[in-house]
Amino acid sequence: MRALVQRVSEASVTVDNAVAGQIGRGLLVLLGVRNTDTPAQARQLAAKVAGLRIFDDQNGKMNRSVQDVEGEILVVSQFTLYADTRKGHRPSYSDAAKSSLAQPLYDMFVKDCREIGLRVATGVFGADMKVRLINEGPVTILCETDYSVS
Repeated sequence: MRALVQRVSEASVTVDNAVAGQIGRGLLVLLGVRNTDTPAQARQLAAKVAGLRIFDDQNGKMNRSVQDVEGEILVVSQFTLYADTRKGHRPSYSDAAKSSLAQPLYDMFVKDCREIGLRVATGVFGADMKVRLINEGPVTILCETDYSVS
């Protein structure tokens, strides 16, 4: 699994001109699921994102997690994180999981984040979404699971 994590002062996702999810200060997580991913990897990535220390402490160092700052998370499904652009100009998505695997793992990631104690908003899996955000920093981090975890 891949999570493109952005530190935000606010973010929202709209589907069919209606806000599906929105947050204040926290993390926008664009979540991609690979065709070989497992529930253990969803749990591992949720814990990684929850503990990621990318918020400033009192000394201005990135040393606090979204939990530490009592922030929120907006999770948006993003199969294009598995685009393969090595050949030609048209990306291949052969490594991206089909929705029958991706949606349950996406749902598990969201559930695991909530069980950790985070306030979580979401987009709508598989929908055409419009994402708005104000990235702080900017801070954008790519997190991946350890593929030895099963």
